[in-house]
Amino acid sequence: MAENESPSNFIRDIIDEDNRTGKWGGRVATRFPPEPNGYLHIGHAKSICLNFGLAKDYQGTCNLRFDDTNPSKEEVEYVDSIIEDVRWLVEDKDFPVLYASDYFEQMYQYAVQLIQQGQAFVCELTAEEIREYRGTLTEPGKESPYRNRTVEENLDLFERMRKGEFPDGSHTLRAKIDMASPNINLRDPVIYRILHQSHHRTGDAWCIYPMYDFAHCIEDSLEKITHSVCTLEFEDHRPLYDWFLEKLGIFHTQQIEFARLNINRTVMSKRKLLRLVKEGLVDGWNDPRMPTISGLRRRGYRPEAMRKFAEVIGVSKNNSTVDVALLEHIVRDDLNEVAPRVMAVLEPLRVVIENYPEGQTETFELADFPGDETRTSKRAIPFSRVVYIERSDFEENPPNKFFRLAPGREVRLMGAYYITCKDVVKNAQGEVVELICTYDPESRGGQTPDGRKVKGTIHWVSEQHALTAELRMYDYLFSKDNPDDVEEGKDFTANINPDSLQVVSGCKLEPSLAEAKVGENFQFVRQGYFCVDLKDSKPGAMVFNRTVSLRDTWSKLQQKE
Repeated sequence: MAENESPSNFIRDIIDEDNRTGKWGGRVATRFPPEPNGYLHIGHAKSICLNFGLAKDYQGTCNLRFDDTNPSKEEVEYVDSIIEDVRWLVEDKDFPVLYASDYFEQMYQYAVQLIQQGQAFVCELTAEEIREYRGTLTEPGKESPYRNRTVEENLDLFERMRKGEFPDGSHTLRAKIDMASPNINLRDPVIYRILHQSHHRTGDAWCIYPMYDFAHCIEDSLEKITHSVCTLEFEDHRPLYDWFLEKLGIFHTQQIEFARLNINRTVMSKRKLLRLVKEGLVDGWNDPRMPTISGLRRRGYRPEAMRKFAEVIGVSKNNSTVDVALLEHIVRDDLNEVAPRVMAVLEPLRVVIENYPEGQTETFELADFPGDETRTSKRAIPFSRVVYIERSDFEENPPNKFFRLAPGREVRLMGAYYITCKDVVKNAQGEVVELICTYDPESRGGQTPDGRKVKGTIHWVSEQHALTAELRMYDYLFSKDNPDDVEEGKDFTANINPDSLQVVSGCKLEPSLAEAKVGENFQFVRQGYFCVDLKDSKPGAMVFNRTVSLRDTWSKLQQKE
């Protein structure tokens, strides 16, 4: 058994037993095999962490291998995004990048071998007829009228399929197994179809393409994968996986299934995610509300948090749904350790400190991680006569237990001075537009010689030095835990949350953020965790995305339990 700190699970138990018996010579080889027909989502992240994590812990190997067998749905954009996402997520970035298309000729020869063995035939039934002949879960299927063609006729027809002599849909190559099998996947499945379409890597070299079930097991075999880890929906396909490898007499990889990841308030179906993108319901695949890895990256999630999430939810054989609050809890804990604290005013209210000298500026040093004595980094924050505070930090007629600024009340400006509100300036509509305050020069740094205390501390930004930015406040994309819970005649899009994105313009930030880099994380004190947007933020026009709020729903739920 490998020495590692990762929690045990049934897959690790299998590997440990294989290593004990010497089944694979102590070798562990896994793979992550995405189809390049969309962007990866957080469900894929679980599989990536599992496969690459196993390889790392058992000193083995893990391939990133594209199952690019359907050029009608695949794009180079998807290939590039997948490579980028996997490299972002895994710790060891020096992994092989392979493609099913690397093995097209070998797959063709294996198909010829099955024909020569009398275990595959060329069929001329249409796709609809094949479905009709397949039968049901309770009734056996019917054999194709083309099933008993001679080996020579099948070899000739299959070669002519490859040469492009037949139109799409007119012929298929099918395995000859058992049309009465209780497992529908074994009822003479199609293993090759005609598709006159250019492939993003092989161009027009091929007009026939292998089906996933046939290609996948051969890829695993050729790469000498020891443990082919996949999700539970492939459990019923395992007998077919084994059948192909047994009949071809090639390296026989072991397929192991685990429960896929489901999270409430989101959808994981590529088809549904593609609809959201194509119909303009989100800002592309990397919209921070999307469960895609690129969307979560743009929102400000870090790979360390994603790997921790995968570890916490674990691996099992039973399907379940994870509360999104757990994911947010882990992201929040991760950012709490690395995101420096800064001041940002989302709804600015101008404050004039009338007894502070005009034209004077002074600097305060504020800790990047206040309260953590092991971290001593600080930043310089300028202070001047006019500052901005949050509009919500002032009440003209304060309710009970409101301890922030109000007429005649004194509060502490974080890390600076005590100020007292003396007057309120309103516009013609009666709205408060400015506060006139005084400051206590003896309270510099938030301390006073007389030792008096105030209950309220508020953050602020100097007007003269403030940066202006746009903040994007993200909420759940769907208003229901189960987006598919809809009225008859509607679909999951009916549950899109109309308030999933709120754009806050004209926010005022402390000047230390002028050097912030895209993707960099910060905690805006009393506001939440934010990152510099990877797509839209530019010097002089900064955009920040709220990654997660400060409120921890999951932690509160655990405390109640």
